[in-house]
Amino acid sequence: MIQQMAARCLKCKVPQCRKHCPVSTPIPDVTRLVEEGKEQEAAQILFANNPLSAVCSIVCPHERNCFGHCVLGKKSEPVDFFKIEQFLSWTFLKTYEPPVMEKNGARIAVIGSGPAGITMSILLSLMGYRVTLMEARDRIGGVLRYGIPGFRLPREIVDRYDPILRQLGVQFKPNTFIGSSITLDDMFIDGYKAVFIAVGTAKPNKLGLLGETLGNVYYAIDYLKSPEAYRLGRNVVVVGAGNVALDAARIAVRSIEPGGAVTVINNLLEEEIFGNRQEIDDAVREGIQFVHLLQALKLEEDGVKCVAVRAEKTESGTVYEEDFSRTQKIPADSIIVAIGQGPQGAVMADSNVSKTHRGLVAADENGHTSSPGVFAAGDIVTGPKTVVEAVAFAKKVALEIDRYCREN
Repeated sequence: MIQQMAARCLKCKVPQCRKHCPVSTPIPDVTRLVEEGKEQEAAQILFANNPLSAVCSIVCPHERNCFGHCVLGKKSEPVDFFKIEQFLSWTFLKTYEPPVMEKNGARIAVIGSGPAGITMSILLSLMGYRVTLMEARDRIGGVLRYGIPGFRLPREIVDRYDPILRQLGVQFKPNTFIGSSITLDDMFIDGYKAVFIAVGTAKPNKLGLLGETLGNVYYAIDYLKSPEAYRLGRNVVVVGAGNVALDAARIAVRSIEPGGAVTVINNLLEEEIFGNRQEIDDAVREGIQFVHLLQALKLEEDGVKCVAVRAEKTESGTVYEEDFSRTQKIPADSIIVAIGQGPQGAVMADSNVSKTHRGLVAADENGHTSSPGVFAAGDIVTGPKTVVEAVAFAKKVALEIDRYCREN
């Protein structure tokens, strides 16, 4: 099956699929090897280029990356490369054996075990560094485990990285809050050559509306951590239409009382919402209702008061304006707020690392912060992005950390 998919690839000299992949996956090379029956070699290339290829093959917004830029899509169906990648990468993970390598003696701390943290731990270990991976929770994964529903990303894939990290010699330190008992300064005193911050953005953004503290109002990023702890009732309204909002809505529709409904409201035109198109289509098939051009005004115990929004397209973009002559109330037993996330955690409050006006870590394109030896990447620098973008950033910073350690 994957040989037939690979055979459809045109092996373009200037592959647009690779050009529009944040980690520049060598798609023509991989499909060529698959056609030649060299699947193990193809899988090794994928892992070397992106240690989280097994994850990205599932959760990437393919329509914006490889799939959406395949030249075959202009006249027929694009190549489903992500299906090839998924098969190869998962098979590779299940049988992964790390290469024999000499450790160079240098110790590096990685704070946060989400996509950027796992990627960094693997890459630095393969370079010979002794890595300590510190995590505030009891298991690795970050957003992969606590932010993406299991029906989208099977937990067995996330779990497989735990033994891989152990095989690579990574020391995992769970339930460790950096900035409370342990500070960045403590790490350098203990001999760490460098520290990499990848704590993500786990603090939900507030709407700033009346009713936000009511008992039936929840934040999506918190709900996704343990949805089984919530009793949502029959009708649920999700405010926001990004990927986190969609994940929350799709979990909620599986747990509401019979005869209920999940409604997603947002203040944008349908074509301008940020959520993954495939996930939106899946949500609609699952019975989730979408209401666009609606702005929440007040959160109440029995619903959300809203005002209609007018949209006017201009040369400089779409202009939105509330129309207070048209208001309505959408009934809800529970309200889930999903309008983005920001930085959270003691490491941000305690460290002397410079912050941006949004409270994120101020770092350059190579991950350097204002503090020598402290690097950062992922959502804590860029704000919420995709998994593959976090991997791409971490790859670049891994090379910079290696250069820094060799020169200092």
